[in-house]
This record gives sequence, structure tokens and C-alpha cells, in this order.
Amino acid sequence: MELWIPITIAAAFAQNLRFMLQKHLKSTQLSTGGATFARFLYSAPLVALLLAAYLHFSGTPIPQVNARFWVMALSGGLAQILATMCVVALFSHRSFAVGITFKKTEVLQTALLSFVVLGEKISAWGLGAILVGFVGIVLLADNRGMGATGWKARLFNRAAGLGLLSGVLFAISATGYRGASLSLGLDVPFFARACFTLAIVTASQTVAMGIWLLMRERGEMTRVVASWRVAGLVGITSMIGSLGWFTAFTLQNAAYVKALGQVELLFSFLASTLFFHEKTTARERIAMLFLTGSILLLVVLA
Repeated sequence: MELWIPITIAAAFAQNLRFMLQKHLKSTQLSTGGATFARFLYSAPLVALLLAAYLHFSGTPIPQVNARFWVMALSGGLAQILATMCVVALFSHRSFAVGITFKKTEVLQTALLSFVVLGEKISAWGLGAILVGFVGIVLLADNRGMGATGWKARLFNRAAGLGLLSGVLFAISATGYRGASLSLGLDVPFFARACFTLAIVTASQTVAMGIWLLMRERGEMTRVVASWRVAGLVGITSMIGSLGWFTAFTLQNAAYVKALGQVELLFSFLASTLFFHEKTTARERIAMLFLTGSILLLVVLA
């Protein structure tokens, strides 16, 4: 088994825990912006310490950056902020498991962006595995039983819009992060590239979100700090998950990493059922089976 596979699965698990914690913050204490800011505020210092420790004990010099790195890293960071806000806002419209699944449209979009921006191709078998997962996404583009009638109402609604937009933005961020990591040069150890890129991105995201909250939501930063017990856990799980994603992006095509990352769906389904006591429909369970099949195909083919 290639190294990027267990790293991606671990990252997906940590990310699911982080979304669970953010949903709790959003529903009990903080705004969408505050719940989003919590992940950056509490993870950025941890990432910086991890990078400093790794460079010191490994004797690896600080990577040299270029203009391409800054463009890729900062655009990816901004896209991730907006995507996270979309997902947190989405929790108010659909169940936790379905909300996470809607954003998985990012897989096909990441494959397209990786090809256009980085020139990376995927195999026919890899595309087949991704398309199997996309069938599950299509099945979830439905909200019958929630007061909507007609195919337009089922496909064109706020929940679907937030989910699809988050997918676009997460695809941009994934492509940007892989591009930034590759721009540091293959002679730099892969973990150093991943950790350095993550440190720069989380620091810039913390500053950007802090400025936004000061301008638009005065007092929210104070509430984020006051919620340190849960928000701190958000930061820890965010660091673990992000480090896993960045390392996987450094090792493998972003489209494959995102496709395997759909294993998060299984984690979110368990969280939705066991922790939030939310019910899923038969249609949603069938969609999850398609996505599970896509994950298994990708692991076997890899």
C-alpha cells in the first residue's frame, strides 16, 4: 500500500472530527465566521511549532520560495476559508452526513483543475472510480420530503448551492496546495514541503479571518477565545487533518487524494447517526454505497 493512502484516510478521519466540533460551535456558541476562524487561530501556532521542530531536528534548511509558491498557496488558502464557511453554513440546511457529502463534488472538479493548472492526468480506471462516486453525489441532489416539489426545486436550492460552491472552492484549494508544494522542488523532503506550505497557509488564513471578523463581526473573536475548550480541539484536529492532506497532496495527484478522501463520508454517517441522532433516507444510504464503492475501487487500483 502506498504511503499516501493511509495518510489520506487518517486526514479524512481527523477532518470529520473537526467538522463535528465546528457544527457544535456553530449551533451553540459562534457564528459561521467564528466557527471557521477557530480552526485557523488554534492550529496555526501548532503547525509553526511542528515545522520549527522538524527543521531543527532533521537539519533540513528552510525551503526557498518563489512567486508561483505564493500565488498557489495564498489562493488555495483563501479558497479554503470560503469553502469551510460554506460547509459550516450548510449544516443549518441538511443533516451532517449529507452536508459533508454534498461538498464531495470537489473530486471531479479537482481532477479538472489539476489537469488545467498542473497538467496532471488521471488514468481511465481512476476516472471510472471517481465517476462511481459521482453517481452517489447525483443521488444526493434531492430534498424531497422537505417541502420541495419538481426537479428544479430539488436541484436548485440553497443547500445544493452551498454544497456545490464548497466543492469548487475546495478543488481550488487542493490544486493550489499541491502546486505550492511542488514549486518548492523535489529535492526538498516531502514532509518538509508539506509542513512548510501548511505553516504559511494557516498563518495567512489566521490573519485574513482575523481582519474579516474585526471588520464585520465585532466581538466574535472574543467569543472564539472564550470557547477555547472546544475551539482548541477544533485547532488540534484541524492541524492533524490538514497536515495529512498536505502530505498526501505532496505525494500524489490531488484528484486521487480527494477521491480517496470520500472515506470521510463513512465517518460522517456514523457521526450523524451516533452523535447527532439524525436520520438518513434510503436514497441517501444508496448514495453512500456508491461512494463507498468508489473508495474501494480507488484503493484497489492504487
